Amino acid sequence: MAFTAPALKPKLLIVELWGLGDLVIATPFLRAVAERFDVTLLAKPFALDLQPRLWPGVKVVAFTAPWTAFKNKYQLWRWPLWEMIRLRRKLAAEQFEFGLSARWDPRDHLLLKIFAAKNRLGFPRTRSRIFLTQPLARPEPQAHRYESWRTIARALNVQLPPRDKISLPAVPGRETVLIHTGAGQPVRVWPLEHYQRLAARLRQKNIPALIACDPDQRAWWLRAGEAKVTTPSTVTELLALIDQAGAFIGNDSGPGHLAAFCGVPTFTIFGPQLPEWFAPLHPAAEWIEGKACPYKPCSDYCRFPTPHCLWKVGLDEVWQRAEKFAGRHLRGEA
Repeated sequence: MAFTAPALKPKLLIVELWGLGDLVIATPFLRAVAERFDVTLLAKPFALDLQPRLWPGVKVVAFTAPWTAFKNKYQLWRWPLWEMIRLRRKLAAEQFEFGLSARWDPRDHLLLKIFAAKNRLGFPRTRSRIFLTQPLARPEPQAHRYESWRTIARALNVQLPPRDKISLPAVPGRETVLIHTGAGQPVRVWPLEHYQRLAARLRQKNIPALIACDPDQRAWWLRAGEAKVTTPSTVTELLALIDQAGAFIGNDSGPGHLAAFCGVPTFTIFGPQLPEWFAPLHPAAEWIEGKACPYKPCSDYCRFPTPHCLWKVGLDEVWQRAEKFAGRHLRGEA
């Protein structure tokens, strides 16, 4: 009998160079396309920690794009030019059949062209159509970020489930709420004093609360008497904390998105961003929306000394919701 070699999957390059939450939202897409394509993901280094847990069939190429910095992103003399040249050679040599970005970002589209992907899919902006072979119409402006991935998937003849039908693991029997007080930018951080009082109220109700924070918050928590505060320095360490939790409370940030996709129900305190765009992908996810502001959403570049949209969200109104949320998911209360 003649041996027939298996058909090779077409090579697909995916560009997603931004935050932890953005990558987690892309997870259903990455899992689905990995079944039909030989997938390479260009992403920040923490994607290497996510890959074994979330998308084991995807190859990750780590790259921190200089234009994703919050400040001084276009100081070209600081850009890692030699690294970028080597990256270009490496990825162009792969001869990708397809390349795509789910962002409305001309920089991504230029990268797809530079990396010589044959078929380039994306949502054009400011004449970036010239870099794309298959420009796509963006979802409705009020649509969740996940809908961009669903649109891209349909262009590849891949079907993704709606948000409320995404399959997630169950986490029964966990009695701890993980409170993570960090965020990518300060304007997304609800006051730490509020989080401290929220944790105290949960503990008074005999609900164990585990506090995790960003490195720049650790000293504050130690001074406040939280001797067991944890400060995960890698995504792997963060996953270990999430795996202890039956519920998650935190800011609009990557850890909340990751908790949701690990099956942990989330309660998010939003500020400058909109829940309809960035609510975590868990069917039981809850949130409280930030207060009104004429500049909202502001993409974290707040015009005021303090983010009023977030800091005017009071402890009592969060507690009314968070107490019921924790009781429902940790104790099965109605």
